[in-house]
Amino acid sequence: MDAYLLAKTLHILSATVLFGTGIGTAFQMVWAMRGNRAEVVAGVGSGVVAADWLFTLPAGLVQPLTGLWLAHLSGWSLTEPWLLLTYALYLIALAAWLPVVALQYRIRDLCRAAPPGPVPEEARRLYHFWFLLGWPGFGALVAVFWLMVSKPVAFF
Repeated sequence: MDAYLLAKTLHILSATVLFGTGIGTAFQMVWAMRGNRAEVVAGVGSGVVAADWLFTLPAGLVQPLTGLWLAHLSGWSLTEPWLLLTYALYLIALAAWLPVVALQYRIRDLCRAAPPGPVPEEARRLYHFWFLLGWPGFGALVAVFWLMVSKPVAFF
């Protein structure tokens, strides 16, 4: 396999894992919170936290590395406008994801400590921040996907 095909394959796989894990874990947390059972949210929260460390973080590290590798192999200048926008959007996604991870830990821990029954009010309050932070991260990654595929030359 030549370097370009390897880089492209790794880039597509990491993008798929990053996006798929993000939307999958978000769905699971939203679904668990809808049930309003602390013991369920504690269990689902544990899985969500584990998935972030096992899948999201590694894919999130591989993604920019393979993207830079692909740009180099393709002869793109690293200062192409669409690439600069990609970097900014990726940083927005990262800036949303970092507090989301911290919130997931706190929500999980609050629900673990609670007796079986309704989700504690503090966990529900933190969940609202978690939910709101998911939108800019999700939107930024959707835009990055579009930029990856379209590579608009006449963008600005």
